[in-house]
Amino acid sequence: VIQRCVGPASLSLLTFRVYAAPKKDSPHKNYMTVDELSLYSVPEGQSKYVEEPRTQLEENFSQLRHHCEPYTSWCQEIYSHTKPKVDRFVQWGVDNYEYLQNAPPGFFPRLGVIGFAGFVGLLFARGSKLKKLVYPPFFMGLGASVYYPQQAITFAQVTGEKLYDWGLQGYIIAEDLWKQHFQK
Repeated sequence: VIQRCVGPASLSLLTFRVYAAPKKDSPHKNYMTVDELSLYSVPEGQSKYVEEPRTQLEENFSQLRHHCEPYTSWCQEIYSHTKPKVDRFVQWGVDNYEYLQNAPPGFFPRLGVIGFAGFVGLLFARGSKLKKLVYPPFFMGLGASVYYPQQAITFAQVTGEKLYDWGLQGYIIAEDLWKQHFQK
């Protein structure tokens, strides 16, 4: 069975060259030209492309496109400026979502205590708009400093340095204005 299958299969892998030659006793035939073989005749002469005149509709669309071009370029410019910001915001959201899905143990109870401290600060701030701006962040910062003391110390140092710089800049500006006012 193997001989009967392998023999013809192996012969199909061999390549042979075949040369065709006319018979010696056949009469000489006239050869046909390419034009005679073609089903369609080839046009004589040269063809010229003539563009059709533009219709009123095409003209109106062209004018509309030219009038809208500054606005579309403006929109493209705005898109190119906002796309990276939106991509960063989306990535920030995805990162926070992944962090909250795999939160460290005890994160959510701490978050609840810090949020409750902010709510208590809001309750103590009744009546004054300034208190409503100051008390809740203060109480939340106080609650966060209980759970994250090292970060609270770092935050207080950086914030203190920035407040000192702002105060110094304000003092310099006020001193310059005071000198300019009294020198006149």
